[in-house]
Amino acid sequence: MDLELVKQLAIPASSKIVMLIADGLGGLPREADGRSELEVARIPNLDALAARSLCGLMDMVGPGITPGSGPGHLALFGYDPYLFQIGRGVLEACGIDLHVGPGDVAARGNFCTLDEEGRVTDRRAGRISTEICQRLCLKLDQIRLDGVELIVRPVKEHRLVVLFRGEGLSDALVDSDPLAPGHPPLPVRPIRPDATRTAALVNRFLEQARGVLKDDHPANMILLRGFAAPPNLPAFPELFQLRAVAITCYPMYRGLAKLVGMDALPFCTDLDDELRALAANYARYDFFYIHFKGTDREGEDGDFDGKVTALEELDRRIPAFLELQPDVFIVTGDHSTPAVLSGHSWHPVPVLLSSRWSHPDGVKRFTERECAAGSLGRMRAVDLMALAMAHALRFKKFGA
Repeated sequence: MDLELVKQLAIPASSKIVMLIADGLGGLPREADGRSELEVARIPNLDALAARSLCGLMDMVGPGITPGSGPGHLALFGYDPYLFQIGRGVLEACGIDLHVGPGDVAARGNFCTLDEEGRVTDRRAGRISTEICQRLCLKLDQIRLDGVELIVRPVKEHRLVVLFRGEGLSDALVDSDPLAPGHPPLPVRPIRPDATRTAALVNRFLEQARGVLKDDHPANMILLRGFAAPPNLPAFPELFQLRAVAITCYPMYRGLAKLVGMDALPFCTDLDDELRALAANYARYDFFYIHFKGTDREGEDGDFDGKVTALEELDRRIPAFLELQPDVFIVTGDHSTPAVLSGHSWHPVPVLLSSRWSHPDGVKRFTERECAAGSLGRMRAVDLMALAMAHALRFKKFGA
């Protein structure tokens, strides 16, 4: 989608768009019965909504490309993730309102567990509590390095942010996360020659972090990834002529919304809390981004039944969204996280779009196989906002 064209076509209106993102929505069949999580789940409200909506499948980045949450969300907001790339570190930092200025480099971190041989046995340290994360970050924040200011802040559960502030820093760095258990943390390497000094600084920090945490269990080390400097993005509210707000429980998603110029409400505790925030702010905004994490968390843990339960939890809240009578209601995901793969995958994501101007397209259930036959076909996620704007009557005619 051409953002300059969007800016030319977008017009103010009173219509409201609600985009509900079930993180990691898409799945794959399990061996036992050949059904995916969506096919096993009892989701009568989503099925009924799909039956009266436009449905399809979306490639978040492109066929065969496994997206991170950042590229997936950027595409959903109308930004081509090939053109606009944001590192995870900046997203996490912005999500907790940690300022990332010009020249700063931020990294997203996980507390992890190392065995006696120095190999990673758990990349998330058993998902330690946020309280433990806060205590350990205070210890790491005492580390000092010559030539750079170091800031360590807790995010949520096992997640943290490390910010490097100084002259001549570069984010062209390889992650230290091996991405799989059984391997030691990787040394941080420069991708370009101008990042050599930064890589050395980061490795010195990691060496000291290992000493600081050696007696803590299960969180006796950290892994860093997503090194990033602050990006320069066109503002979502100006592009689409929308008063936009993000309602989230997790910092990274709040951070991404803030980077594209959306307002971001204080963190919610769960989906019910998000619904209360949505209702309380419904008169103030035109576009509402709501994020649900449970589907992705269970998928990444390889818990098929847990993901089914999360989908059913989401389904029970659908009537509350519909009670607000949004002019456009979208339900989709930012990527697929099949439990059988225990991680993100390249598979397309189901999507439904409901509005007064949509019409049933024969889909009976909100599943991967049913949505494949929907009238939206297999589309690029970056085009979804254009459809939302059209159905909200917020685009003027193109050309004479």
